[in-house]
Amino acid sequence: MIQTPYYLIDKSKLLRNMEKIATLRELSGAKALLALKCFATWGVFDFMRDYMDGTTSSSLNEVRLGHERFGKETHAYSVAYADYEIDEVISHADKIIFNSIGQLTRYAEKASGITRGLRLNPGVSSSTFDLADPARPFSRLGEWDLKAVEPVMDLVSGFMIHNNCENGDFDLFDRMLGEIEEKFAPLLKKAEWVSLGGGIHFTGEEYPLAKFAERLKRFSGEYGVQVYLEPGEASITKSTTLEVSVLDTLSNGKKLAIVDSSVEAHMLDLLIYRESAKMSPNDGPHRIMICGKSCLAGDIFGEFNFDHDLKVGDRISIQDAAGYTMVKKNWFNGVQMPSIAIRELDGSIRTVREFDYTDYEHSLS
Repeated sequence: MIQTPYYLIDKSKLLRNMEKIATLRELSGAKALLALKCFATWGVFDFMRDYMDGTTSSSLNEVRLGHERFGKETHAYSVAYADYEIDEVISHADKIIFNSIGQLTRYAEKASGITRGLRLNPGVSSSTFDLADPARPFSRLGEWDLKAVEPVMDLVSGFMIHNNCENGDFDLFDRMLGEIEEKFAPLLKKAEWVSLGGGIHFTGEEYPLAKFAERLKRFSGEYGVQVYLEPGEASITKSTTLEVSVLDTLSNGKKLAIVDSSVEAHMLDLLIYRESAKMSPNDGPHRIMICGKSCLAGDIFGEFNFDHDLKVGDRISIQDAAGYTMVKKNWFNGVQMPSIAIRELDGSIRTVREFDYTDYEHSLS
């Protein structure tokens, strides 16, 4: 039995998402790029590669990882590139997307050997949380003024427009795409490709995949563009758990169980967005608060309903521990970093990465 804590990627669950992505590609003609900012565990890239067209990145490290570990199409994007890194970024990418006209004109000549694009900001998004809203007031994410973009059209062949965030509502996607068309139609008609970014929950169980595919195909035909999507969470949703063990139990008016993991260190997005972890099943008679072992007072995974009172040594599976989770893990309090394991399609489990004191030491000075 593998020592907890560890992230467990289940290929059979990952396969469900991959098959939906493959279906969408076939029905719509759109291409799908894995968004490395969300998930970059390259131990399953060989599995995902058969279902996706490549990767998209947000930094030099990510574009290099995509190029070296995933292959196929490698798109580079960053909010801002530095002079000292731009040449290496270009060496790993076949398409580079600039965030601003300033960055585009600064590096257009250096990037003349690969495909160049520009990020557009339509001023609308599906985000309900200001922290993650690309269309928030005074947003730095992309250009919004059509008249400012038109003079530099000869420097780019396409655009990236990322304005969806955990959007499982097709009608909302459809309306926002209509607004994008209305605002940017003159630019879209001159483009060869358009990336509509990520944040579209099209692998969800109730999502109308056929309608989504038809809308993308219609958009592609209307403007004569190759459509790209950048699924991050949609690629790996419900595929991974964080396996933990109970270290102690106590009561302070509520039943508490302390586990050998930490929300701040191992599932940071829960704290950032003030969300509870997910547990399945969650319908027993014993309600218990699951707490992390760090010194942070609010290091709490949530309250869940178990079929029995937890005791020291019990193991718990915390659900949905892949997207924006594994990429954000950190060494807060020096808490043991979870190993990474993969459950193969035949049910066997293998550990692909373990972390030790040397990793902790080397993460510092």
